[in-house]
Amino acid sequence: MARIKTMEWRPGELHLIDQRKLPVVEEVVVCRTYSEVARAIKDMIVRGAPAIGAAAAYGVALAMYQFVEEERDRSELPEYLKEVRETLAQTRPTAVNLFWALDRMNRLYQANRDLKPEQLKERLEEEAKAIADEDVATNRKIGEYGAALVPEKAGILTHCNAGALATVDYGTALAVIRVAHEQGKDIHVYADETRPFLQGARLTAWELQQDGIPVTLITDNMAAYAMQQGLVDLVITGADRIAANGDTANKIGTYGVAILAKEHGIPFYVAAPRSTIDASLATGEEIPIEERHHSEVTHVFGTQVAPTGIDVINPAFDVTPHRYIAGIITEVGVLKPPFTESIAEALKK
Repeated sequence: MARIKTMEWRPGELHLIDQRKLPVVEEVVVCRTYSEVARAIKDMIVRGAPAIGAAAAYGVALAMYQFVEEERDRSELPEYLKEVRETLAQTRPTAVNLFWALDRMNRLYQANRDLKPEQLKERLEEEAKAIADEDVATNRKIGEYGAALVPEKAGILTHCNAGALATVDYGTALAVIRVAHEQGKDIHVYADETRPFLQGARLTAWELQQDGIPVTLITDNMAAYAMQQGLVDLVITGADRIAANGDTANKIGTYGVAILAKEHGIPFYVAAPRSTIDASLATGEEIPIEERHHSEVTHVFGTQVAPTGIDVINPAFDVTPHRYIAGIITEVGVLKPPFTESIAEALKK
């Protein structure tokens, strides 16, 4: 069965699967302006660090479509595109791919700023498409390198969704699982539900089920039990930002899973493209953590499940210290400790 597309570009339009409504409803949201793309990222219509980056790049391309269609004066373009970048950058602070993609689009603009707006529109559209296409190729390579770490018979625990829906296609953590499955390995995935947004229950379990990969859904507080019962041989998650020393920000709850894996002698791997590495940050202490609205905790699909007026904290991510990570699976290979050295070397390739 063909996987549903996270995003699809058509001239002047970005089509996004509304991930808030999966797996019950498969609905597409069409963005025709950069503001609509920004709202889609902020509201988690599209989510996952690589997918956010690609969507933001397309948002810049849409901005140029708007500029040309409105026949605005060329002198307004520098300030206009600055406003576009700032609007998109303010949507999700933790996922570094967002800023990487916006910076790449800005560098292309700066190198071609003397072109006519119509020509610049075409260049920016081509660059956004290149970012999207490169993401798919990168994920395939991550899958190939990561599959070598998977035993012939293995139980794999994953947290949140690092699949096709978190990327342009194929996934990062799920790329490893997909390739291992394609190689004929006897694997079984245990998917954490991933409260409060339930990306594991709604998205990961659905993706794997669609692909015919054996999967069992568990609640977040069952991970320790599954490990204790010998069901889990390795853990693979995605990442939203990786510091220069290997500290990794991922969906809230990942840190706890890493601690459990360490206690049970189970290797914990992170799968992510090099664009998720933020070498400007020495450690994970410098990674900004997004705080989301309390209603995501107090309500489930609109139904209140907590006392009215209760105090809530709702960090969207936590940081797993590098000492808990056995390896970082990238498109150029599996990076091993000491990560300060292996990351620096990988970024040179």
